[in-house]
Amino acid sequence: MKNPFQTGDSKVYRKTVTEADFARFDDGLVHAVCSTFSLAQAAEWAGRLFVLEMKDEDEEGVGTFLTINHKSPAFEGDVIEITAYLKSQDANNVICSFEARVGDRLVADGETGQKILMKEKLASILAPTK
Repeated sequence: MKNPFQTGDSKVYRKTVTEADFARFDDGLVHAVCSTFSLAQAAEWAGRLFVLEMKDEDEEGVGTFLTINHKSPAFEGDVIEITAYLKSQDANNVICSFEARVGDRLVADGETGQKILMKEKLASILAPTK
């Protein structure tokens, strides 16, 4: 594992809201806006952009936590810009804060955590038990 970053460095991911991102459950469509679930997935990806440059070939990242404060809606066709900021890196733990915005409007903020592990160890952790 390597860390070419400093606390406060940022990575940006842009996501265009589509119908697939709408808030929907088994009983159907709830709202025709970007769901908290979809925002959470995008936030995790923004933080993972750090992990992709930190992990070695024999390592992989795994999510450890996510907090998200959904502040305002994002509509179909809106481009959400998710900026992840490296908050801390302690051993193999990578913590990022993030902001998701449509233009100047804050859509969501929060934090993500990921841990970088050897692929072999991660495979044994994630193997189904009988």
